Amino acid sequence: MTDPRSRPPRRRASNRRRRDANLADWDRSAGLYERLHRRSLTREGGRAWGLWRVPERRLKLLDDVRGEDVLELGCGAAWWSIALARDGARVVGLDFSSRRLAQARARVRRAGVVVPLVRARAEAVPFASGSFDLVLSDYGATTFSDPYRTIPEAARVLRPAGLLVFAHASPFRTVAHHAGSDRMRPRLQRSYFELHQVRFGATREFNLAYGEWIRLFGSVGLSVERLVELPAPRHGSTYVSRPDLPWARRWPMEAIWRVRKTRVPSEGTPLSTAAERATARSPGRRRRSR
Repeated sequence: MTDPRSRPPRRRASNRRRRDANLADWDRSAGLYERLHRRSLTREGGRAWGLWRVPERRLKLLDDVRGEDVLELGCGAAWWSIALARDGARVVGLDFSSRRLAQARARVRRAGVVVPLVRARAEAVPFASGSFDLVLSDYGATTFSDPYRTIPEAARVLRPAGLLVFAHASPFRTVAHHAGSDRMRPRLQRSYFELHQVRFGATREFNLAYGEWIRLFGSVGLSVERLVELPAPRHGSTYVSRPDLPWARRWPMEAIWRVRKTRVPSEGTPLSTAAERATARSPGRRRRSR
């Protein structure tokens, strides 16, 4: 069976270009991001989810984290990591952006908590299998990294019965986004079956159709417990422009998954098949949707 990490040279170069573009954008915009969204990020002491900053005390997506080992994928300035460390968890923050990790180090130091920070890609997590009770990502690495690599890695480092909880763009948002105006449209703008890599400005984001998310989870021993989709609140969000709020009150702009590791995949399960399927899809080879 083909090693899922082996790719033709052209595919590796394409993947590097995508990573470099995303990394450059985050390094460039790190300071602006924190200034624009500081008020939203501080809400609930950092214990809030997604674009709408919905409190964890309302959604109850996490179990009791006291004494648990937690990995945050794409930790940014470590808002979630610090909050969970204050709740008694042993947290590690992982990010690929040096600028974001510098922000995280400063915030961790000011907070007076212990949160080791690691520069690495979520597609190649530098920890042993079965190291964590919870893997968490709030519009972090699960948005900007290939799910066919990131989800298997998250499952690998989870212990049996461990949780993966992550927020990212809804497939509805991806298919209805109009690239030219950077606005949401009531008509579909791209194929639902070609969501794997989508360009948004200078970066590429990743998504899958719902059925493919569920198939991918199952292939690595993860079972879906909850999928949260919420309409835009009245107060809006610093993350969403005002003209897009009416759209976001009719259709979900984000999805938050809670999935649990219920088994350890045996060798030869569709891990490689999933990765092969992803690498076979190239933005340059897509059919234009009508």
